[in-house]
Amino acid sequence: MSYLMVDIESDGPCPHLYSMISLGAVKVSTGESFYGRFRPIGEKWDPETLAVSGHTREEVLEFPDPEVEMKRLETWIKEHFEQRAFRGRQSTDCLFISDNNGFDWQFFNYYCFRFLGYNPLGHSSTNLGSLYKGLVKDVFKNFKHLRKTKHTHHPVDDAKGNVEALIAMKDMGLRIKL
Repeated sequence: MSYLMVDIESDGPCPHLYSMISLGAVKVSTGESFYGRFRPIGEKWDPETLAVSGHTREEVLEFPDPEVEMKRLETWIKEHFEQRAFRGRQSTDCLFISDNNGFDWQFFNYYCFRFLGYNPLGHSSTNLGSLYKGLVKDVFKNFKHLRKTKHTHHPVDDAKGNVEALIAMKDMGLRIKL
C-alpha cells in the first residue's frame, strides 16, 4: 500500500456550495509532490475562509480551469502509483491521508467525481490526527508538534509537514510500511 498525503484550501466549508481553490499532494514514500490551483466553480464564497489561503477572490478567478487541473492530477497519480482494477475501473494502490480528512476528502472526492467521473484513489481515506491519537492512546493529544515544515496554508507545505509527522509516528512505533 502506498500513501498520498493531501491538503486542500477552499473558499468555503463544503463542496458543491463552495470551491476548492488549491490542492497539494505528496507521495509519502518519495516526497514527490503535486500542486494544483482551481478557478472557483460557483459564485458563492466566504471571505474569511478564502483569506486563510492568502489569495484574493480576484486572484482565484484567474486560476486554471478545474477540469484541466483534475485531469493533470489524475495523470500525476497514474504516473506515481501502481494501478489496479477497482470495481471495473482502474484505480491505484494508494490511500488518501490528510490532517483533516473529513474536510479535505470531501472536496477531493467531489472534484474527482465531478471532473473525472470517478475517484482514482477509490473510496477510503485516513485521518492523520486519529492515527496519532491511537498511537499515543489519548484522544486529547495532537500530532502537530511532529511537523518540521512550517504550516503556511500552502497545501504542498502543509502536506509535507504532515508527511514528516507520519514518519515521526512510524519512528514512535506506528506499524506502517512507508
